[in-house]
Amino acid sequence: MPKMKRHSGAKKRFKVTGSGKVMRRQAGKMHLNEHKTSSRKRRLDGDKELSKSDAAKARKLLGI
Repeated sequence: MPKMKRHSGAKKRFKVTGSGKVMRRQAGKMHLNEHKTSSRKRRLDGDKELSKSDAAKARKLLGI
């Protein structure tokens, strides 16, 4: 039986921390940033934790 492959879209979008949380990028900062305020762009920095129900789906796609 061949090995299961991870979902290539999911492995680009999610990462799992050492404690097991599934993290994602904050939406809304990829383009059209010129008219957004600096404080709004700063707020969109960094990673956010996925909700429990979404994290379960992401884990399945990641093969974890």
